Amino acid sequence: MIGRRATLALATLASAAVARGASAQAWPSRPIRIIVPFGLGGSADVAARFLGELLTQALGQPVVVENRPGAGGTIGADAVVKAAPDGHTLLLMSNTHTANETLLPNRPYVLMRDLSPVAFINVAHHVLAVHPSLPANSLQELIAYAKANPGKIDYASSGPGTPYHIAGEVFRARAGIEITHIPFRGSNEARTALISGQVPMMFDAIPTMAEQARAGSVRALATTGLRRSPLLPDVPTVAEVLPGYEASIWLGLMAPAATPMEIRQKLNAEVNRIMALPATQAMQTRMGALVDPMDIAAFDRFLREDITRQAEGIRLAGIQAN
Repeated sequence: MIGRRATLALATLASAAVARGASAQAWPSRPIRIIVPFGLGGSADVAARFLGELLTQALGQPVVVENRPGAGGTIGADAVVKAAPDGHTLLLMSNTHTANETLLPNRPYVLMRDLSPVAFINVAHHVLAVHPSLPANSLQELIAYAKANPGKIDYASSGPGTPYHIAGEVFRARAGIEITHIPFRGSNEARTALISGQVPMMFDAIPTMAEQARAGSVRALATTGLRRSPLLPDVPTVAEVLPGYEASIWLGLMAPAATPMEIRQKLNAEVNRIMALPATQAMQTRMGALVDPMDIAAFDRFLREDITRQAEGIRLAGIQAN
């Protein structure tokens, strides 16, 4: 009797393994959705559309980008959590989501429980830009002016809990100044407010602001990497004044938690191949981004470590959870 039960159990396991293998081999069997939980035109949207085009060619099925912005990136993320775990729905996520693990305790999901890592895409640093009307031509002058005028400088961001917001709050804490956060609904609105002089300061993407700085619409005071940006080589880093300061925005792909490993490994290999192409590398350089391919295990470790890093930065900045 025991032998028969053992045989049946082994047969069941073997059937399940064959089914999983067949499912993975049949993938993709229909169009794939990449859900971007941010608005049109941002770095996540651009990355998703770029990957979507090349993944369409590689996988033989259309890859469609769907923007679902709102609630600090949680609306789009929750939609992926609730999707079928069959490799046909993916999340284009950023460190907004690792920050949300601390900032949004009431979010409807837990990142590392309800989603599975797929691939790391890229990382980019920011530039601290000010409107020309602000009497500061260097980071040192900005800090001195802010200390002489506590609470009188506002800074824009693309929304609460975004990498640009956290960059501003950590800068405020490290510099020992009082500046006021003004959140907008996306980078485009925040950028428009800066260029028009409605808000005098913001952290933003280097490529976009480099063009505005060359046009004289804004003044670039510092970048947020540990080394100077090749896009703004004459602009110092914040770390040259505040040692150790670094702020970035990175992007990655995740899938619903139960998505088969075989599918995630195939996606990981394709994304890493695409990001290693010479044309991709050249485009990333123009965008001020760096490529750092990771396998799934390395990306999993990166995500868990970043949740801890974000929590420490949020604590340092005194940002309150919602």
